[in-house]
Amino acid sequence: MLDLATYFGLFFAAFGAATILPMQSEPVLVGLLLAGKFSTLLLLLVASIGNTLGSVLNWFLGRGIKRFRDRKWFPVSDKALDRSTRWYQRYGKWSLLLSWMPVFGDGLTVIAGVLREPLLTFTILVFVAKAGRYLVLALVTLQIFG
Repeated sequence: MLDLATYFGLFFAAFGAATILPMQSEPVLVGLLLAGKFSTLLLLLVASIGNTLGSVLNWFLGRGIKRFRDRKWFPVSDKALDRSTRWYQRYGKWSLLLSWMPVFGDGLTVIAGVLREPLLTFTILVFVAKAGRYLVLALVTLQIFG
């Protein structure tokens, strides 16, 4: 039962870290890898799926965010939103391979929703990016400390 709770904890840490919440999943993953009690492959899969689904939430937020653009409480200026939109239009869907980057990646996934990137394309590219980041992190962690 404890193992299942551990994997759920990693999932939710990874999910939250992909959203606009100020969370990090990397320390959780590294700690679990160093504990040596859990399947490395399963940890990578759980973290990657959780982080990808958090980005899918951002995509959905992006789909509906433009209608609130003129509200006083809207957290992004027109200038910043326009600049992000132009950047995404310039580099296209392949820029989603940078969705693993802190702060920048979260905004990128929201903009992909604003610009209505197809969900399947979005999900595949984001999963590749997120899984790649976690794989590199695991390899470095296990090489140095394992």
